Amino acid sequence: MFEKIQSSFATLLGAFGTNSLIQASVAILLSFLAATLFKKVIIVSLKKLIQRSDINLGSEILDLLRAPIYYSVLMIGLWIALTTLKPTAEILYIESAVLKSIGVIIWTVFLLKASGVLLKRLAQYPEHFKAINSKTLPLFLNMLSIIIIVVSVYVVFSQWDIDMTAWLASAGIVGIAVGFAAKDTLANLFSGVFIMADAPYKVGDYVILDSTDRGEITHIGIRSTRMLTRDDVEITIPNSVMGNSKIINESGGVHEKSRCRIPIGVAYHADIDLVRAVLMTVAQQEELVCKDPEPRVRFRRFGGSALDFELLVWVDKPALKGRLIDILNSQIVHQFKAHKIEIPYAKHDLFIKEFPFPEDDK
Repeated sequence: MFEKIQSSFATLLGAFGTNSLIQASVAILLSFLAATLFKKVIIVSLKKLIQRSDINLGSEILDLLRAPIYYSVLMIGLWIALTTLKPTAEILYIESAVLKSIGVIIWTVFLLKASGVLLKRLAQYPEHFKAINSKTLPLFLNMLSIIIIVVSVYVVFSQWDIDMTAWLASAGIVGIAVGFAAKDTLANLFSGVFIMADAPYKVGDYVILDSTDRGEITHIGIRSTRMLTRDDVEITIPNSVMGNSKIINESGGVHEKSRCRIPIGVAYHADIDLVRAVLMTVAQQEELVCKDPEPRVRFRRFGGSALDFELLVWVDKPALKGRLIDILNSQIVHQFKAHKIEIPYAKHDLFIKEFPFPEDDK
């Protein structure tokens, strides 16, 4: 690239005479003027134009572009000035490698800052970019920074004609060794990323695990997920386990409301219409029961010693299910007693065929 720019400026510099020192000075002066023009005029004009269109991201990127463009133009002018002085091939090689290395470092800093601005902006729109959010942002920032730095180091070494084949081979061997040694950690890491991206649950949701543990999700990290059970015991589960388990999310679905089922059996001689009315009255008078969907009563089956009914109600939050079931069971018992509705229970009758008598009493 530098060679093409030099050939383009050769005719222009020739207009200032044949003195190489004067031509070098002119090249530096022109590069300074061009860099200042980019920084003070073009970038500022573009920034004002973008601000009128309310594209804040473009304005931030332009702010970051000022320094790398300014110094890049200056270095191009410096390189043209140095080549105009016609140094030896060895000195020219060193000058070229140094300037190119500095340019790579300058643009590496720009890419690191620009990637951070871009990812932070994407994290503000989780509905469009589910994989990038406030939880996964540090991970993506670190991964992208590592990629940019590795590529930059490779480009800098290439400018000095350093063979990277051995380095890359060594890095591959080390990567394989680290992968085997930390396979569980890496499994948790990638599972954490997939959980955050797929979002099968979120902080505050009530879930039931394969182990029948039920509780509220309190933290979703890169390595593990924490859940607070109803006994106020915090459980830490590796993300690799969460990613391969069946999880029932009671807070998921169309809304957070959760349904409670209250099974109840009544005697065969009970008035089933009265049973329905009593159960509906109990549900409708309880404040914790949702009005929409409305409560309902179902006659499920003819049991071995009872007619089996089921009261179905909805509660706003899964955390309230235990309290609501306790209240409804208590009210059902009181109302059934008041309306003389019998709740059957298992009875055992013992029949003694005869009493054993001692031999002397015969």
